[in-house]
Amino acid sequence: MVVAIAAERASRGAGIRPTSVVEGVYDSIYHRLMSLDIAPGARIPIDVLARELGVSQTPIREALSRLEREGLVRKEHLIGYSAAPQWTRKQFEDLYAFRLLIEPEAARLAAANMTPEALQQLENSAADMGHGEAPVDRNTRYSRFARADAQFHDEILKIAGNDVIRSTLSNQHVHLHIFRLMFHIRVTQEALEEHESLLAAFRARDPQAAYDAMRVHIERSRDRLLSAFE
Repeated sequence: MVVAIAAERASRGAGIRPTSVVEGVYDSIYHRLMSLDIAPGARIPIDVLARELGVSQTPIREALSRLEREGLVRKEHLIGYSAAPQWTRKQFEDLYAFRLLIEPEAARLAAANMTPEALQQLENSAADMGHGEAPVDRNTRYSRFARADAQFHDEILKIAGNDVIRSTLSNQHVHLHIFRLMFHIRVTQEALEEHESLLAAFRARDPQAAYDAMRVHIERSRDRLLSAFE
């Protein structure tokens, strides 16, 4: 954050605040939330964060506002920001039941609509998950994977072409919340293997294979994460 601090100080004199400052603050808080360094439900004092990160409160507020839109923090009148609580088991089971109804069909539609350009975008998203920039620690790697996983699934929904399905799932912020449930490297490795099965179906333009691969992926994701409630 040293560069961000220097950039912000320089920007104050120029009357601007570079995007990199807010991005740096956002990334720092996001990684803390995903790794549970900021515990679910815990208050997030803006003044404390500002001191810890060495920036003014303005970029902290901007970052928290963005995280609120993503469902990772909440803001209450006269109380301020706090980390979103973890899902209850019922919320988890309801969400996965919904995913099983929706996402296999979206994968089928995506396979039917697949173009070389769309397939290349999916391949790129999958490559980002497996071979992205090496982060400095495991916490950062895990939280970045959660973001990349969300992007991969959103690309599939985009190709499927049903805007209602895409916006509904996007508003649930599914992938960010499921990765907060279990901070474990096994989740990322197994998800990569299941994504490869999906890609094989998309390369073959096989709607039924894509449907089946997505269903298996979601069922296995559900089964992996159930232990978080034990």
